[in-house]
Amino acid sequence: MNVQSIIPVFDPAGPYAGSITTLSWVLIAMAAGVFAIVLAALWIALFGSARLKARLGGPVLVWAGGIVFPVVVLTLLLVYGLSLTRNLTAPVPEGAMRVRITGEMWWWRVAYLDRQGRATMTDANELHIPTGQPVLLELESNDVIHSFWVPRLSGKLDMVPGRRNRLPIQADRPGVYAGQCAEYCGGPHALMGFVVVAHAPADFAAFMAARRAPRSAAARDGAGAALFRQSGCAACHRIAGTAANGAAGPDLTHVGSRRSLGAGILSNNKGTMIGWIGDSQSIKPGNRMPSYKMLSAQQLDRLATYLDAQK
Repeated sequence: MNVQSIIPVFDPAGPYAGSITTLSWVLIAMAAGVFAIVLAALWIALFGSARLKARLGGPVLVWAGGIVFPVVVLTLLLVYGLSLTRNLTAPVPEGAMRVRITGEMWWWRVAYLDRQGRATMTDANELHIPTGQPVLLELESNDVIHSFWVPRLSGKLDMVPGRRNRLPIQADRPGVYAGQCAEYCGGPHALMGFVVVAHAPADFAAFMAARRAPRSAAARDGAGAALFRQSGCAACHRIAGTAANGAAGPDLTHVGSRRSLGAGILSNNKGTMIGWIGDSQSIKPGNRMPSYKMLSAQQLDRLATYLDAQK
């Protein structure tokens, strides 16, 4: 099942999503109240007494209901909304973790940054963060307008070519939080999912240490390494510590440990990896990876084994 298929938008897991959810419930309650008033006015207009109909159409009620009430209510709502969501635009603490996420057709490029804004580690379609700490996302696009949205952690923000937008997120408890591109970007836009994995601080430190550890021999020189190069995969994909240094497609350095393939549409295991390499166009029509139908079952198995070792 698509891991992005169910996104609980009214179940915030952090302070940024919490303020947005509160404002959403206020707006829903106000909309329900206005709808009830309109229904009551309609009932009076259709079935009310002549005296009630005359009062409903009188100048006092028209001025009060048509001008004074909307101006007062919308002004109060504007002030309340800006006050409630001011944490979305407040500066994150000095030294907060920074990650640059770049929208692509139709996947996400992820780069963990140091304090000088330099990429120290790259990944794709998956972000790992510590709990209880704000994380600053720098959002960009390499092609068309995308929109980054992880409903349980923060609001959504457009990713505009040539512009860098900033969005804070925070998870207050460990978990896996689904996200989705929220701006139509053509082709398989609906299949452009994302995952944020929140770890307890100690677990996050251990996770990052493991990611930065020297690569194993199986990851560098597995039986499928030569086939990976000969098939042209290295022209589009990078695997750290090897000659594969392509930048057109997702970084595959840690693909074996990701939860999904194809930007959230397949569970990640050897079988789905074989299917994705062999015929990605049937799984995600229009994506920019060609189907490798010319490879034999044995070759596909060798490639999948090699990629599964990239932890």
